[in-house]
Amino acid sequence: MGHETRAASLAAEAYVYGTPLVRGLETVGMLTQDGLGSLPATAFNHFAHAEPATGWPGDEGTLCSLAPLDLSEGPLVLQVPPSGPRYAVYQFVDAWTNDFAYVGLRAGGADGGSWLLAPPGWDGQVPGSVREVIEAPTAVATLVVRYACVLGDAEDVAAVRELRAGLALHPLTAPGLGRGGLPGGDPLAEPALRFWERLRVWAGDFPPSGADRAYQERFQSLGLLEEGATPYAEPAAELRWALEEGEAAGRAQIEAAAWRWGQDGHEGDGGEEDGAPSGRSAEGGGSAGAVAPAAEGGSRGGWKGAAHLFDFNLDHLGPGTLDAPPWRVADRSEAYLRRAVAARVGLWGPHGYEATTTQTYRDAAGERLDGANAYTLRLPPPPPAHGWALSAYGVPRRPGPEPRAVSDRTPGLVREPDGTVVLRLSARPPRAAAANWVPVPAGPFRAVLRLYVPEAGYRVPGLVRAEPE
Repeated sequence: MGHETRAASLAAEAYVYGTPLVRGLETVGMLTQDGLGSLPATAFNHFAHAEPATGWPGDEGTLCSLAPLDLSEGPLVLQVPPSGPRYAVYQFVDAWTNDFAYVGLRAGGADGGSWLLAPPGWDGQVPGSVREVIEAPTAVATLVVRYACVLGDAEDVAAVRELRAGLALHPLTAPGLGRGGLPGGDPLAEPALRFWERLRVWAGDFPPSGADRAYQERFQSLGLLEEGATPYAEPAAELRWALEEGEAAGRAQIEAAAWRWGQDGHEGDGGEEDGAPSGRSAEGGGSAGAVAPAAEGGSRGGWKGAAHLFDFNLDHLGPGTLDAPPWRVADRSEAYLRRAVAARVGLWGPHGYEATTTQTYRDAAGERLDGANAYTLRLPPPPPAHGWALSAYGVPRRPGPEPRAVSDRTPGLVREPDGTVVLRLSARPPRAAAANWVPVPAGPFRAVLRLYVPEAGYRVPGLVRAEPE
């Protein structure tokens, strides 16, 4: 292998390694400067709230809020309202897209209170009113908040809005000017090498764990460890070629890995009928969990998910996380690839023990789902610990509002004496048990079931074609 080829191979490795940082911070930059999808532009340390009419992709049965966090001037205090038995999660994601802490119904926090969000290495005095300290691995992070909500129920939506009104972030000490935005890099860097310039600058400003910093040393020859002026203003022809070839090869490697997850039973927004997983990129409005893990116990009837896609955080597992072998990728190189795939198809998704998505394109007999038919799904007891939501999407997915989801919170939901919930999926509403009806589009569709804090071993049966009414 020649020197130039080795350099391109190294650049491909660096592209896979650095994609989560660049994609994640580009999305944060979009949120703070221009807005993100339906969310308005939101300053650091403030919340942006999705609304039922626009929703947030991939969060069936919940309303999502985002807050870009800036801890560069010191800790923040997060005030959380009491949410009672309603499913709620406050998920903390660092600049490298690692989920490093959780607060909420599963992890503690249903009764509300205050948490201190500290920058890396902070050892100051903790106020007595604070329940727990959450140390962030990087000075910039993202807080993802989800509340279970029936989006078509005005009373439930109003209740969530009242909860949101109780959310607050404020500095522990006197506030400074804070960040006006993220560092953009040297403007002299060639536009074609913008990815590399952002990776160079952001990796320096938001350094990863010690193990990852040691791994980064291998990229010295690519200019990624250079400080000060950019090495990408007028790079040598050999370096430019290696970076451009490496970026293309690294992108192809991520796409291939995402497709393998789909083919192996871990499908993303794309799938067998959609083509390769398309995800939702920063350019398309971002995603908070567009691809989340599947029920740990597995499923039947074509249900597929990605139970351990988000298990790539190996170094900083804080409050609310599970630091156990089932939820940690053993191989660090594999962790880097999974992290890149997750950033590609499900940016800021949670661990599988917090929330999981499983989906199917086929019924229990193996036939493709189609709105010309009606189907039933029997969710057996015991139900997932903290709720579920089921919805149906056209294939390929079409632009427009999020489809109506039926969830454990749907008013009037009918349950059988043993707790089983029988759901009907059809284009036309049924004559009885209208609350248990999941509307489906005309033509091919996929059913998406989101489980919140699922029971270990919970299995989802297949959809059974029903007789027409």
